[in-house]
Amino acid sequence: MITHLKGKLVEKTPTALVIECGGIGYEVKVSLNTYSALSDDENVMIYTQFVVREDAQILYGFAHPEERQMFNHLVSVSGIGPSTGILMLSGLTPSEIAHAVTSEDVATIKGVKGIGAKTAQRVIVDLKDKMLKFEVSDDNVETENNTLRFDALTALVALGFDKKAAEKGLKKVMKDQQTVEVLIKDALKVL
Repeated sequence: MITHLKGKLVEKTPTALVIECGGIGYEVKVSLNTYSALSDDENVMIYTQFVVREDAQILYGFAHPEERQMFNHLVSVSGIGPSTGILMLSGLTPSEIAHAVTSEDVATIKGVKGIGAKTAQRVIVDLKDKMLKFEVSDDNVETENNTLRFDALTALVALGFDKKAAEKGLKKVMKDQQTVEVLIKDALKVL
């Protein structure tokens, strides 16, 4: 099994990377969160999950091991394949998914394209015990602030702002005890 790749970043698109390791270029499918987390440095290290299907062998890549762990949890749920797992990780961070599952927030999970009410319920039922033990080391932000940030980010992207720029703007204006509306207004001032 291929657990990670460390090499030269040859190509970077929002859905895939090409990483050259030892003269061989590996195509790696990634989420938008991983795409945003990776800098444009020439040398990168990415955690991977190798998926073998009847018609394809695909490498999925993640910026953090926690994202790969969440991907594996998601694809263990009936009705969630690797493509849907990557789509979920494009719209939500691992900590946001864990919080949505533990708080039984069907609306957040259902907000991902391709996830209906039944599948969202199945994700909650199948993963609730696992999410209680799930720890994310790359996010030290409280889950309430995380939810506020996600809601504000979603609104800013819907308004046409670039996701990276919107994230930077939100980081500048994040404070405790803020509402989503105030957060969006403050972010619009710095964008």
